[in-house]
Amino acid sequence: MRPLRAKFFNTTGPCDPQRHYMLPPAPRLPEARALIEMDRYFVLHAPRQTGKTTTLRTLASELTAEGDIAALTFSCETTKGVGDDLALTEQILLDSLREATERSGWPDALLPPASWPQATLGRRFGKALSEWCRRCPRRVVLFLDEIDALQGNSMVNILSQLRDSHNVRPEGHPFPTSAVLCGLRDVRDYKVASGGDPDRSNPASPFNIIAESLRLGDFTADQITELYDQHAQATGQEFTKDAVDRVFELTQGQPWLVNALANEITFKMGVTGTITTTQVDEAKERLIRARATHLDSLVARLHEPRVKRVIEPIVAGNHPDADPTFSDDLSYVRDLGLVEQKPPLKVANPIYREVILRVLGDPSEQRVMADPHSFVLPDGRFDLPRLLEEFVVFWREHGEVLIQQEGYHEAACQIILMAFLHRLVNGGGQLDREYAAGTKRLDVLVRWPYTGPDGDRLMQREAMELKVWRTSENDPTPSGLAQLDQYLDRLTLTTGVLVIFDRRPEAAAWKERGAFEQATTPSGRQVTVLRV
Repeated sequence: MRPLRAKFFNTTGPCDPQRHYMLPPAPRLPEARALIEMDRYFVLHAPRQTGKTTTLRTLASELTAEGDIAALTFSCETTKGVGDDLALTEQILLDSLREATERSGWPDALLPPASWPQATLGRRFGKALSEWCRRCPRRVVLFLDEIDALQGNSMVNILSQLRDSHNVRPEGHPFPTSAVLCGLRDVRDYKVASGGDPDRSNPASPFNIIAESLRLGDFTADQITELYDQHAQATGQEFTKDAVDRVFELTQGQPWLVNALANEITFKMGVTGTITTTQVDEAKERLIRARATHLDSLVARLHEPRVKRVIEPIVAGNHPDADPTFSDDLSYVRDLGLVEQKPPLKVANPIYREVILRVLGDPSEQRVMADPHSFVLPDGRFDLPRLLEEFVVFWREHGEVLIQQEGYHEAACQIILMAFLHRLVNGGGQLDREYAAGTKRLDVLVRWPYTGPDGDRLMQREAMELKVWRTSENDPTPSGLAQLDQYLDRLTLTTGVLVIFDRRPEAAAWKERGAFEQATTPSGRQVTVLRV
């Protein structure tokens, strides 16, 4: 018998309770069991790597063990790329279903027939399910994982087969009593794909269940504590409360990020002893630099038109389009997990915020030739005034070209300055950025650790507010000073910097830009204003 292996934090694929630290999945989705008992067809949606498959597999195992239901989770993922080839789609789905039952360990009585019945193209999937349900002594419940992989007419047909057979169940037609469509997308997309009107009630459609469309949520702060406590109990290595709070602050409970930070600290970094916020911040930086698959899969979408339409006003601080179709794009980006589920419109968590700006700013960062070490003062502090002077030189030389090349044109100024700051600050310090749609600003906090004259470890903090002066707008200086005042209040700082980018046609020539001046905020703080 193989010895038990030590558990670890999982970042790839579904969780296994024998191998991974994990939260009990069923309590994360309490409504699902009630809907299944009501013989409902419904949708479960959530961004990738939030625990959907783990939750479904656990729920299916629990339902089957109770003796009245044969609940099966099977994946539609291998239909990806098949497109409109309906014959191949049906064959792949039936093969995937059969393989899942063969792995289940069920008794023969619960298994589907040895061969599927003959049926017309476009009816095979439904006929096969009917034949299985006719033979099975239990109610059959299906969890169709990765349903998003179905495409085009194949998606329409498979969902139509489910709908049609669902509608004749009351007449004694054998068919799964409950089915769950699990993927990234909300119920509205499936209603449209299956021929329904997303805006009208239609009791005959199993996809007319907007109220029961379930979303698997992120972890709460208490759930992160519960998860990390499993590691503490198994190994004796604890996370401080401040460390757990910092994880929640950085991730907002996104499950993959929560596990990835813990895995980075306990395994890759090999930290021994109590885990503090210092290790959490280092792990965050390592994750972002490594651009793990989860993060790469998100940033790969940034230049999709639907995603750009939502993310660009967030970075620029503008109000989004008033076009009615914007709400569809916003729903799509929310389903991807890139932005928060509720207003105000902003990126879902600080790690995603950081990744988005780094990815968008990478072309600009490659042009920054200044030596980061040259900005460190003799006393160990960071020379922010000199950095701003260097940025003026950089802006005069490269700004016009970089703005024209930047795909996120409305947010180009913010992206370019963030790239410059990142190149010169991030080696020894950290940048915290706050931005959201409609705020007309981007807040930046530079945090720079250094050693004081008495050997104490100190933290230098420098706050900046970024504004853009656009055509037909008033001078943003007064509002910028007021907003900077509020930001400094929150940070308990006495001074800061307001940077104003002039995008008007009548702005000064590029080689003449870069004026510094002193100004007073509404509360009386003396701050620096840089106009470029």
